[in-house]
Amino acid sequence: MLAAVDHVQLAAPPGSEDALRAYYVDVLGMTEVPKPPVLAARGGCWFEAGDVRLHLGVEAGFRAARKAHPGLRVTGIEAYAARLAARGAEVVWDTALPGHRRFYSEDPVGNRLEFLEPEPSKPSEPVPGPGA
Repeated sequence: MLAAVDHVQLAAPPGSEDALRAYYVDVLGMTEVPKPPVLAARGGCWFEAGDVRLHLGVEAGFRAARKAHPGLRVTGIEAYAARLAARGAEVVWDTALPGHRRFYSEDPVGNRLEFLEPEPSKPSEPVPGPGA
Protein backbone atom coordinates (compact mmCIF):
# COMPACT_ATOMS: atom_id res chain seq x y z
CA MET A 1 0.00 0.00 0.00
CA LEU A 2 1.32 3.46 -0.87
CA ALA A 3 1.90 5.66 2.17
CA ALA A 4 3.45 8.90 0.88
CA VAL A 5 5.62 10.42 -1.81
CA ASP A 6 9.20 10.17 -0.56
CA HIS A 7 10.67 12.62 -3.08
CA VAL A 8 10.30 13.97 -6.60
CA GLN A 9 13.23 13.70 -8.98
CA LEU A 10 13.78 16.36 -11.62
CA ALA A 11 16.52 16.33 -14.23
CA ALA A 12 19.14 18.98 -14.87
CA PRO A 13 22.06 19.40 -17.27
CA PRO A 14 25.61 18.60 -16.22
CA GLY A 15 27.35 21.51 -14.46
CA SER A 16 24.15 23.26 -13.34
CA GLU A 17 24.49 22.52 -9.61
CA ASP A 18 25.51 26.07 -8.59
CA ALA A 19 22.54 27.61 -10.40
CA LEU A 20 20.24 25.00 -8.87
CA ARG A 21 21.57 25.74 -5.38
CA ALA A 22 21.02 29.46 -5.88
CA TYR A 23 17.40 28.87 -6.91
CA TYR A 24 16.28 26.10 -4.57
CA VAL A 25 18.05 27.51 -1.49
CA ASP A 26 18.10 31.29 -2.01
CA VAL A 27 14.86 31.73 -3.97
CA LEU A 28 12.63 28.90 -2.70
CA GLY A 29 14.09 28.78 0.81
CA MET A 30 14.86 25.05 0.80
CA THR A 31 17.86 23.42 2.47
CA GLU A 32 20.42 21.41 0.55
CA VAL A 33 20.79 17.89 1.91
CA PRO A 34 24.08 16.03 1.35
CA LYS A 35 23.78 13.12 -1.06
CA PRO A 36 25.31 9.78 -0.08
CA PRO A 37 28.90 9.71 -1.44
CA VAL A 38 28.21 7.01 -4.03
CA LEU A 39 25.34 9.13 -5.43
CA ALA A 40 27.16 12.47 -5.06
CA ALA A 41 29.72 11.22 -7.57
CA ARG A 42 26.96 11.33 -10.20
CA GLY A 43 26.39 15.07 -9.68
CA GLY A 44 23.11 16.79 -8.94
CA CYS A 45 21.66 18.13 -5.69
CA TRP A 46 19.03 17.21 -3.12
CA PHE A 47 16.85 19.78 -1.37
CA GLU A 48 14.16 19.70 1.28
CA ALA A 49 11.79 21.93 3.22
CA GLY A 50 9.62 20.24 5.85
CA ASP A 51 8.21 17.09 4.23
CA VAL A 52 8.99 18.30 0.69
CA ARG A 53 12.00 16.62 -0.92
CA LEU A 54 13.24 17.44 -4.41
CA HIS A 55 16.16 15.62 -6.01
CA LEU A 56 17.83 17.17 -9.04
CA GLY A 57 19.73 14.55 -11.02
CA VAL A 58 22.19 15.22 -13.81
CA GLU A 59 21.08 13.98 -17.22
CA ALA A 60 23.22 14.10 -20.34
CA GLY A 61 21.19 15.55 -23.21
CA PHE A 62 18.85 17.20 -20.69
CA ARG A 63 15.70 18.80 -22.03
CA ALA A 64 13.25 20.37 -19.58
CA ALA A 65 9.74 18.94 -19.60
CA ARG A 66 7.24 21.61 -20.62
CA LYS A 67 4.14 20.05 -19.03
CA ALA A 68 5.32 17.65 -16.31
CA HIS A 69 5.93 19.27 -12.93
CA PRO A 70 5.68 18.76 -9.19
CA GLY A 71 2.80 20.51 -7.44
CA LEU A 72 4.12 22.05 -4.23
CA ARG A 73 1.64 23.08 -1.56
CA VAL A 74 2.52 26.34 0.18
CA THR A 75 1.10 28.49 2.94
CA GLY A 76 0.84 32.24 2.48
CA ILE A 77 0.92 31.98 -1.30
CA GLU A 78 0.83 35.75 -1.92
CA ALA A 79 3.91 36.33 0.25
CA TYR A 80 5.66 33.30 -1.25
CA ALA A 81 5.01 34.54 -4.80
CA ALA A 82 6.35 37.96 -3.79
CA ARG A 83 9.48 36.27 -2.38
CA LEU A 84 10.13 34.51 -5.69
CA ALA A 85 9.49 37.63 -7.75
CA ALA A 86 11.75 39.75 -5.51
CA ARG A 87 14.54 37.25 -6.14
CA GLY A 88 14.11 37.41 -9.91
CA ALA A 89 11.98 34.32 -10.52
CA GLU A 90 9.05 34.63 -12.90
CA VAL A 91 5.65 34.07 -11.28
CA VAL A 92 2.74 33.16 -13.57
CA TRP A 93 -0.65 33.04 -11.83
CA ASP A 94 -3.28 30.54 -13.00
CA THR A 95 -6.92 30.62 -11.89
CA ALA A 96 -8.06 27.42 -13.63
CA LEU A 97 -8.07 25.13 -10.56
CA PRO A 98 -11.26 25.65 -8.51
CA GLY A 99 -10.73 26.00 -4.78
CA HIS A 100 -7.04 26.88 -5.05
CA ARG A 101 -4.74 29.83 -5.59
CA ARG A 102 -1.77 28.79 -7.69
CA PHE A 103 1.11 29.98 -9.79
CA TYR A 104 3.88 28.48 -11.87
CA SER A 105 7.57 29.27 -11.98
CA GLU A 106 10.63 27.68 -13.56
CA ASP A 107 13.96 26.79 -12.06
CA PRO A 108 17.12 28.04 -13.81
CA VAL A 109 17.27 25.00 -16.12
CA GLY A 110 13.62 25.25 -17.19
CA ASN A 111 11.90 22.73 -14.90
CA ARG A 112 8.29 23.81 -14.36
CA LEU A 113 7.12 24.06 -10.75
CA GLU A 114 3.54 24.57 -9.57
CA PHE A 115 2.88 26.26 -6.22
CA LEU A 116 -0.62 26.04 -4.81
CA GLU A 117 -2.64 26.76 -1.69
CA PRO A 118 -6.23 25.71 -1.06
CA GLU A 119 -8.58 28.65 -0.70
CA PRO A 120 -10.17 28.94 2.73
CA SER A 121 -13.55 27.23 2.96
CA LYS A 122 -16.44 29.62 2.86
CA PRO A 123 -18.94 29.26 5.69
CA SER A 124 -22.09 27.47 4.64
CA GLU A 125 -25.21 29.50 4.16
CA PRO A 126 -27.26 29.34 7.34
CA VAL A 127 -30.25 27.10 6.99
CA PRO A 128 -33.42 28.89 8.10
CA GLY A 129 -34.90 27.28 11.17
CA PRO A 130 -38.58 26.55 11.76
CA GLY A 131 -40.75 29.61 11.72
CA ALA A 132 -38.29 31.64 9.64
